[in-house]
Amino acid sequence: MGRNGRKARAFPSSPSRPSSPSRPEGSEGWDEYAPFYEWENARTLGRRDIPFWRRVARGADGPVLELGCGTGRVSQPLARVGVDLVGIDRSEAMLGRLIHQFANPPTRQLRVIRGDIRALPFPAESFAMVLAPYGVLQSLTCARDLRAALADASRVLRRGGTLGIDLVPDVAKWREYSNREQLRGRFRGATLTLIESVRRDRARHLTIFDERFILTRGGRSREHRFQLTFRTLPVSAMARRVRRAGFRIVETLGDYRGGPWRKDADVWILLARKV
Repeated sequence: MGRNGRKARAFPSSPSRPSSPSRPEGSEGWDEYAPFYEWENARTLGRRDIPFWRRVARGADGPVLELGCGTGRVSQPLARVGVDLVGIDRSEAMLGRLIHQFANPPTRQLRVIRGDIRALPFPAESFAMVLAPYGVLQSLTCARDLRAALADASRVLRRGGTLGIDLVPDVAKWREYSNREQLRGRFRGATLTLIESVRRDRARHLTIFDERFILTRGGRSREHRFQLTFRTLPVSAMARRVRRAGFRIVETLGDYRGGPWRKDADVWILLARKV
């Protein structure tokens, strides 16, 4: 994969529990990743998707729900331009960073909730729009979890409301390697190095990242290890699942400028309407 996409921001798919090499879980690793998430993504994706989601969200006739809002990389810019936004994520550490960063200045436009996107804690038809930016749904590592998340997104959307999904196709094409230095840079007065190993389970459409973030300060190093797992379906397969959840696909895009989808696109964006 090119480094333009980097790993998709994800939402844990199930309660934390020990993983095994044969059954990696998308729910694991995000609390551990939280301190380094923005540092890494600033060097890869950055904010190039923000103008697109800002345009989409400003068209909502009512409140917007962001699935897997994490540290607020998307939530905060949207709320700052007046989008009435609710963010939900399961990672307490990710949400803690969002709340800390957004505390000053305060705003009524952004509310955050810790919860499960497979069972959203909102009444039916609460939102005019539901957004799943930057590969959020790729952290749902089994078909059952994806079905549940799409079904509940449909439940909380008003009829005619928009569902926006952003997939990171590069994750599925990431070639395997072991203990490669991927990034190095300054981090809060120290040097931070990412050492990464990647393996793929092609039968289950999974890509598994073993991450080592090494923080070095004053000649002393501390290592943070965790694993992140993603499941990537072809855009046609994702579109079928979206339709089965009660949506009509209205646009399939291949970049953040609104260009048409193509197989080799950097991103796969689906915009769908609840029928």
